[in-house]
Amino acid sequence: MHYFVVLAEELHFSAAAARLGIAAPTLSVQIRQLEQQLAATLLQRNNRQVRLTEAGALFLVEARKTLAQAQRALETGRRAGRGETGSVNIGYVSSALWSGVLATMVNDYNARYPGVSLFTREEVMTRLPQQVSEGAIDVAMVRGPMPLAENVDCLTLWRDRFIIALPARHPLAQRSKKITPQQLKAEKFIVPEQPAGAVEVARRGGFALDNPERPGSLLEVLTRVSLNQGVAVIPDVLQHHVLLPEVVYRTLAGAPIRSEITLLFRRWETSPVLRQFIALARMRSARQ
Repeated sequence: MHYFVVLAEELHFSAAAARLGIAAPTLSVQIRQLEQQLAATLLQRNNRQVRLTEAGALFLVEARKTLAQAQRALETGRRAGRGETGSVNIGYVSSALWSGVLATMVNDYNARYPGVSLFTREEVMTRLPQQVSEGAIDVAMVRGPMPLAENVDCLTLWRDRFIIALPARHPLAQRSKKITPQQLKAEKFIVPEQPAGAVEVARRGGFALDNPERPGSLLEVLTRVSLNQGVAVIPDVLQHHVLLPEVVYRTLAGAPIRSEITLLFRRWETSPVLRQFIALARMRSARQ
């Protein structure tokens, strides 16, 4: 088909063959085979000239379209192989949003690979590891640590620490000093999806978390605190972005209780698009 288009443009076998880098007899054989396949005469030729038949003129229009589409398909395949086109489905918890990690990763990736579509959705954190493992989503941003399947790995994207959120009318809220875990022994705890902070506070304070409420999202946790229903151990980043009436934030005394936002991904990922996303996450992780 490409040979025919070049010949139709040159209308001269020797000139077309030279342009294609083949011998004129070879071009003649190719065109004859094409006409046999189509059961149509595409060119009229004699010793002095070559011209298109009506069938040849119509075929030329479609041949050019077909070759252009084939070129687009080849380029799309090459871009996909380089990880420059496709899509990434990202699950996340609200901590990734408040910390800015989600926006930074998405914007950085879009700047590098504008041909890739990124889709994001907030999910219940406990579901995310399995969704990544099973391929329901491609990657996930969670607040670790979490138990992971064998085929799921993780990278640290952000580090911060836990603090205590108190009702504004709570006696401890009137103090500007750090709150010790022992001072929270008699309190009712409202525990977010990631309970590690509250568990460590209880351990340091020498008490157990007795049937704490677990409303789920961080905003719902802080809503309960604002309604004077308990106290909550939350990530430090929230005090800079979530200012609710009747809620105050205080630092916990003692060694900081560290927390991380991690990216979950399949350990043996083969998709070029996802490998590019993971590579970008590794660059960020190396700076932490």
